[in-house]
Amino acid sequence: MLKEQVTDKEAICLLIVFMMGTTLILGSGGEAKNDAWISTIVSLFMFIPMLLIFSRVLSLYQGKDLFDILVIIFGKVVGRVFSVIYIWYAFHLGALVLRNFGEFINTIAMPETPMFVPLLCMGVTCIIAVRLGIEVLGRTTTYFLPIVFFIVVVVQILGLPEIHMSYLKPILGKGIAPVLKGGFSTFSFPFAETVLFIGIFSALKTKKSPIKVYLWGILISSFIITMITIRNITVLGNMLGSFYFPSYETVSQTSIGDFIQRIEVTVSIVFVFGVLIKSSICLLVACKGIGKFFKLNDYRSIVIQTGLLMIYFSYTAYDNIMEMKYWAFKVYQYYAFPMQVILPIIIWIFAEIKVKKNNWKK
Repeated sequence: MLKEQVTDKEAICLLIVFMMGTTLILGSGGEAKNDAWISTIVSLFMFIPMLLIFSRVLSLYQGKDLFDILVIIFGKVVGRVFSVIYIWYAFHLGALVLRNFGEFINTIAMPETPMFVPLLCMGVTCIIAVRLGIEVLGRTTTYFLPIVFFIVVVVQILGLPEIHMSYLKPILGKGIAPVLKGGFSTFSFPFAETVLFIGIFSALKTKKSPIKVYLWGILISSFIITMITIRNITVLGNMLGSFYFPSYETVSQTSIGDFIQRIEVTVSIVFVFGVLIKSSICLLVACKGIGKFFKLNDYRSIVIQTGLLMIYFSYTAYDNIMEMKYWAFKVYQYYAFPMQVILPIIIWIFAEIKVKKNNWKK
């Protein structure tokens, strides 16, 4: 079987859409209220050290994915234990992303349709995408991302009449603590979730450090998220935290007379595409991990089974939308911290030691 490869451009596009994914649906930095846009900027600076660590680990073991690296560094026993942790994290995150989509469709578009229907439709699409491979995902994302950018820019422009810049004041009115809290939440969701890309960036064509790929992907997506957060605040004001899907609600209030209305339908296309790519990447990483754990010849042989399990788990993940929002903004950052920060730092330290030992022996 030929090795799958993606270009730097395709990898950057995957990162951007992955970051935008469910962030555009649920919003970010809600704890900071009208300072949420500052929290996004703070979270970017929080993430830069982890970005350097992710890139360094990949550059030390070029052509190897996360699960190969774990076994090389820690041996078969400990490495496989860590592999199980990341397999679970990728699987769980993919299920949560699917459920976010299901709640969005069930709340906004089809309230009388059983939740399982949109979950099944999106889940099956993800299964097909993952079976086609990372190359197809990369090329598809590259083709559609300009359309996503066009929609985002047009909606931003059309929303200008609804903007009230006074809603941004007072800046830091409640101090720095809410901003830092919102920054930590945004750091965890979505910035640090890109740890999963260590599991697929072994497919990068270039043999240089992937730091430029990470940097460009993160900078572009964080800029878009910041701009959209500012728009949401300046349109909704103090009501921002009252909505489950603030971006959708913001766009639904945008209209130009009787000529341009209901543009939120167009924006929903961006949401659906973001969820498709993000959940597909999560499923891909989980399947690659399972394939490496059981020493399978091809991860594609387990995509259907894993994908169906992910769909079912997403259906049972929450009891209601309130529980989903509470988990996303109050619990998730603490749950994900070991996989996003602690384990990557341990992996990086041991990788440096391992490489230096090998060089010294030579």
